[in-house]
Order: sequence, then structure tokens, then C-alpha cells
Amino acid sequence: MIDEIKLDRRVPVKWSGDVVVAGAGPAGIGAALSAARQGAKVLLLEQAGDVGGVATTGLMSHWTGKTRGGLYEEILNRADDSHGENRVLINPEKLKTVLLEMLLEAGISIRLYTFSHDAIAEDEVVKGVIGYSKAGFEAFKAKVVIDCTGDGDIAASAGVPFEKGRPGDGRMQPMTLMFKVAGVDMDRAVFLPGGFEETFEVPKGDLQSLGREHLPYPAGHVLLYRSTLPGVITCNMTNCVDVDGTDPDDLTRATVECRKQIEPIVGFLREYVPGFEDCYCISSASIIGVRETRHFDCRETLTEEDILQARVFDDWVVTKAHFNFDIHNVEGSGLDTHGVQKKFTQEKGYTIPYGCLVPVSRRGLLLAGRNISATHKASSNCRVMPICVNIGQAAGTAAALSVKKGVAPDELDVREIQKSLNDQGVTL
Repeated sequence: MIDEIKLDRRVPVKWSGDVVVAGAGPAGIGAALSAARQGAKVLLLEQAGDVGGVATTGLMSHWTGKTRGGLYEEILNRADDSHGENRVLINPEKLKTVLLEMLLEAGISIRLYTFSHDAIAEDEVVKGVIGYSKAGFEAFKAKVVIDCTGDGDIAASAGVPFEKGRPGDGRMQPMTLMFKVAGVDMDRAVFLPGGFEETFEVPKGDLQSLGREHLPYPAGHVLLYRSTLPGVITCNMTNCVDVDGTDPDDLTRATVECRKQIEPIVGFLREYVPGFEDCYCISSASIIGVRETRHFDCRETLTEEDILQARVFDDWVVTKAHFNFDIHNVEGSGLDTHGVQKKFTQEKGYTIPYGCLVPVSRRGLLLAGRNISATHKASSNCRVMPICVNIGQAAGTAAALSVKKGVAPDELDVREIQKSLNDQGVTL
């Protein structure tokens, strides 16, 4: 954390405005759009060369999980490449352009190729972000900062307390590098869109059992998803365990290990999966998919009990969120013993309270995305992209209101946030 008083002598101020959003993944897109549309002057920082995060550079197959209303629905409508047949399928190339168009239409300043490196703070109040790029270190000052980095890099640098991974041993869910194969006979192909608890009988046996037997450890599960392109399937099958997404050495190791798995996975598909006899890899993600790192201390923490009870919080800011406990096995492939996918029985949507976005020990800062305050198990549910978009929308709305009223985000009357969200189509 860099003290604002010492800032001008060390780092040039590149930008000054109302709201800085760090990270342009689904949460960052939601945060930047909602803040700008409510009248705030917004800057969006992103370390990659494209916006969208795991949805684009991460080559995600589809919008996993669901919610209704708000910016998520708008993104689905504008980026739909299936002619209305299956809006949740992602064409990452189209989505990159659509998201950029939406950001520019809202008048948002965008800076790509820039790491959000550190928080600028004075007297426990966060007042901006230090970015690092080819231009060196630069300061981006704001009245409110929204940390959408996934790992909570700005919150961590500002000194917000956190824990990593699951209780007890701190182990985190494995990482995955997504990739696509072409040359698939779609009339004969087998798909596994339901998760680890679903399998098929193929000519040589049970497909998931064959995967555990023949795929290189710690890979071993078979997850195959349709795409928007003919004969092209997205594979969610590489796997690397015992890695920490906040450690660049681990990120490098995970990327290398997962990339080495792609060729044998393609060979497995050719030999064992009907319709994949002539498949070949055509693309892979530019970034490794990280599922879990830091869990921060905020005014409230979302728990698995809240989700199972479909709890409606008085200070709700995200509504109609729904998914399962998608906890990947920290020991290897497949589902963790505490995970539940197809057998998840809670059909109602739950809410997320504003307090999960508000850190306990720093002002002028909001969290959005998988770095909000949630338990290990609850995080496996709320971390998915549709929910993250609308968490971002809530944070951006709160940030714009904070600027407009001249008060810190933690001083806002949540009823005013809810009213604004209602006007944007987010309702109970």
C-alpha cells in the first residue's frame, strides 16, 4: 500500500476521476458499466489484452450457473451467437467485441495491458490504484475503488484481512486450462454438460471410469461442452492441484502442466469417445482458470446455509442467484466430497447482501466477484460468471451513489442501492 501523501514524489498520476475498477472479468464489466451508467467517471484497468476475463481469454464454454435480470441478461442478449437457441453458449471472439462496445458506449476509460499492482491509501481510506505497465508505475486516483481482480489483489495490498482456501489446511480448488477441439461428428458425439456426477456408457466402458483410468493424473474427468461453431467442442478436462493462484510460480507450473495434458486428452477422446475419432485441438485459453484463492473479511459473510435456505437478506444487492456447490477435488480429478452438482436440490434463487462487498478495515473500497466474503463452500456457488456480473453491477451502483452523495460506500443507506438496482431490472 502506498501512502497518498508520498505518491506524487514517486509515481506520476495518470488518471483521476470517480471510480477505478481493477480487473475486467465478468464482475469488472458489471461494475464499470453500472457505475458509468449512473453518471460516474470510470476507469477500467485490465492486465490482459482483452476484456472479459475467464469468459474470453479463459475460453470458458458457457455462462455456468444462472441469475435473472440486470446486466447479465443484457450481455446474453447482445452476445448471443446461437440465434436464440442457446444464449448461454459463449463465442469468446464475439463476446470480446460486444463487451468492448458496451464499455465504450458507456463512456468508460479503458486501460489494457496494465496490472493493478497496489492500493493508494491515506488514513485507512483507499483512494486509488497503482498500475504497472510498459509505461512503468502510474497512479490512477478515484473516490471509490472496486476490486474485481478475482484474487483481491488491491484489497490484499491495502491490508484487508483474508484467509486462503478451505478451513483447516488452506488448500484451494485446482486450476484448469480450457481448450477446444474441432472435427467432431456432432450427430454421434457424446456430451457431458451436467458435471462430474454424470456419465455415459461408451463401447469400451463407462466414460468417467475410463477417464480416471487413462487420462494423465491429476486430470481424469471428462467434461465436454457444445460451442457455437459446427464440429467444435470445448473441453474442461485439464487439471492441476496444490497450486495457489496468487503465486506466479504456481500459475506458471499449472499452465505448463495443463498444457502438457492437452495432447493425451485429445488422444483419449479419439480412442474412447464416439464422434471424436478425428478431433484435433484448435485453440486453448490464454490464461489459466483459477477457482479459489483469498476469502476476505467483510461486514457479512455468505455461508452455505444461506444458499441452502435461499435466504433473502434485508440488505440484498444481488438477487435470483442460483448454482450448486461446484467444489473441484483438491486431491485430483472430479468432485470434492463436499461438492454437489446434479444432486443439488435447492431450486430457489438466493440473495447476496451488501455487507459481503464491504471490507471491515478499509474505506473507499468495494469487492466484487469471487473475492467477496464467502465461505469455502459458499464461494464455490457464488463464484460463477453470471452471479459475478450482477455482484459487479451492485458494486458499481453503490460506488456511483457513494460519489454522488459524497459519502463512503460503507455509509450508504442500502435501500437507496436497492432502489437504483430495481430501476436497472434487478428485483426480488
